Amino acid sequence: METFINGITSISDWLWGPPLMILLVGGGIILSINLKFFQIRYLPFILKQTFGKMFSKPSEGSGTITPFQAACSALASTVGAANIVGVPVAISFGGPGAVFWMWVVAIIGQATKFSEIILGIKYREKNKEGEYVGGPVYYLKKGLKNKHLGTILATMCSFCFMIEIIPSISTQSLSVCQTVETIGVPKIVTAIIVTLLVALVVYGGIKRIGQVTEKLVPIMALVFILCSIIIIICNIDKLPHAFGLIFKGAFTPVAAAGGFGGSAIAQTLRWGVARGTYSNEAGMGSAPIAHAAAVTDHPVRQAFWGIFEIIVDTLLICTLTAVAIITTGVWTEIDSSNAASMPSAAFQHTFGDAIGGGIVSISLLLFVLSTIIVIVYYCEKQAEALFGLTASKIIRLVCLFAIIYGAIGDLQLLFSLLDILLALVVIPNIIGVLAMRKEVTELKEEFFSNPKYYPGAKTVNKDESFKA
Repeated sequence: METFINGITSISDWLWGPPLMILLVGGGIILSINLKFFQIRYLPFILKQTFGKMFSKPSEGSGTITPFQAACSALASTVGAANIVGVPVAISFGGPGAVFWMWVVAIIGQATKFSEIILGIKYREKNKEGEYVGGPVYYLKKGLKNKHLGTILATMCSFCFMIEIIPSISTQSLSVCQTVETIGVPKIVTAIIVTLLVALVVYGGIKRIGQVTEKLVPIMALVFILCSIIIIICNIDKLPHAFGLIFKGAFTPVAAAGGFGGSAIAQTLRWGVARGTYSNEAGMGSAPIAHAAAVTDHPVRQAFWGIFEIIVDTLLICTLTAVAIITTGVWTEIDSSNAASMPSAAFQHTFGDAIGGGIVSISLLLFVLSTIIVIVYYCEKQAEALFGLTASKIIRLVCLFAIIYGAIGDLQLLFSLLDILLALVVIPNIIGVLAMRKEVTELKEEFFSNPKYYPGAKTVNKDESFKA
């Protein structure tokens, strides 16, 4: 078994070395250049259109759920174990410097996620149940000029995404089971409770998922953010040192200390890029599956919510988790094999064993619950696109069994296996998005040159207005 785990880990480490770094970071840079770094130039307007309109209902456009519900559904997938468990895993194996590379991937990934959502809206369809559906399988098949290549990439992406879902769900399940166990609840009990709660929601379809996540995500995120800020304030004297470790560790090896085994630059990059990608999902093609169902008058307006998700998920929540872990010093006290318990230890360090462990356990339970709900939906839509509606209902049951399996899994093995399958999803999706970057740029220019959409526009070509 140890040989198998080492083999999986070696393949995972190689994939998330130069191959994926070149594709993800290089692809994000190409898209950012093509889009003239819009994520920085138009940031105030983007924030106004997202944070400023979270509870506004769209007056125009077609779709199944509201833009905010779509964003919450996508955010529910990104804000999960990746934030509370993925961050300490990155720090455990890559050192504090991994956090810096998570930031880099987040900023560059905004252009990637923006592009995916635009394509997801442009090429979405209505299924037999009257719901809007979309995602990589649709824009790769319909958008690429080479239909054969599009079909191959779409099938590969969709099939790998569907397989990747199983270890993804198991990882989420194991993360919460391992954390809740610290307050005396057996893993299998937690897994069964999560399975039942997920089943209650996913059998209600995308409308119920949207209704649940739009209420659950803001509450759970706010509670975790406020508690993390309290921890940082209590350790404010260690804050400069924490950021020093993050910036220094990004470019220099970190020596072993306590339970931390040390890390080389390659490890820091690998874990930062991998966990950053898993956290914000830029490049995975998952976000457009949720956003394709949104009511919107233009693909670009809905794509702004992808940037909103990355800001909340990686630049805010992941950063707070990392700083709380580093300032309390638990990253050097706990062995990497128990990395999932670091946030709980950090919270217990400030709030006491019972309250601190309870806050993290409840937060992680809610985070994971919302994440798995949306992941199951993603998996259903991939099965539907490949094999039809019946297959989507069968895969739903498989996903529910994956939650139970997570209670008995191995954290490092699951994360390594997840990274391999994640890579097989990212590769065809990024290739397709890069091939269609001209369409993304044209829609972006159309939006920002039309006063109907962007008040600062000076001219408009009426023949180019997007038909929602």
